[in-house]
Amino acid sequence: MMHSNKHPMAANHRALLEPRLGCRRAKHVIGRLIVGGILPLAILAGCANHSENNFTVGSVQSTYKTKHPIVIDEKEMSLDVPIAASAHELTYPAQSSIEAFANRYKAGANGVLTIMIPAGSANESAARRLLPKIVTSLNHMGIQRRYIRSTTYYASNYGSTTPVKLTFTALAASVEECGKWPEDLAGANSQNQNYHNFGCASQNNLAAQIANPADLLSPRAMTPIDAERRNAAIEAYRNGEVGTGNTIVSVFE
Repeated sequence: MMHSNKHPMAANHRALLEPRLGCRRAKHVIGRLIVGGILPLAILAGCANHSENNFTVGSVQSTYKTKHPIVIDEKEMSLDVPIAASAHELTYPAQSSIEAFANRYKAGANGVLTIMIPAGSANESAARRLLPKIVTSLNHMGIQRRYIRSTTYYASNYGSTTPVKLTFTALAASVEECGKWPEDLAGANSQNQNYHNFGCASQNNLAAQIANPADLLSPRAMTPIDAERRNAAIEAYRNGEVGTGNTIVSVFE
């Protein structure tokens, strides 16, 4: 009569490693192994009902992204250019401000840029005198005359240095104003929730740094490939050459 040299515990251990073994049978075998002094907790964990992509943290029901979302909306951009009553030329700071404003217009707008001249103020004549110079500065920055419109606004109560206003509308990223404290921070917080103002400043800073708010709505199209550079890389790969900085070393040497 022949006897097998295989120990029953070893057979049970191999059964645990079999991927087709059901959880009910695995738990039954594990019970036998516990009697033998073996406790493979990893097998029990594998029979738990959970998904690696579905974890819920009950203590944090809302984050700063939901409380202070970044909103994309059309807003008015404006620039105030101070004009003295006796001015005959644009000052260097005013000229620089107009050029920077024109760059903002070209980067994020395609509508009308409006120049608002004060009416009824002490510097009205000076503002009208410098209007052609402002238009010329905008033309030199690449904004065509058909996109520039001039108008007036009543400003008799604003003093002698009422500014010339430049405005246009464009998409902008923004977050609600920070500093709201609807709840007492010293009160009970049994649910371990973030206070209302948490993360608001960070969201505002992020929104202010976004150069093109449209990037948050959809990605840009891919730029064309550099065919010459691609062919050079493929040729170097075929020749077994590895680039190290500006030097190409052959791996076959």
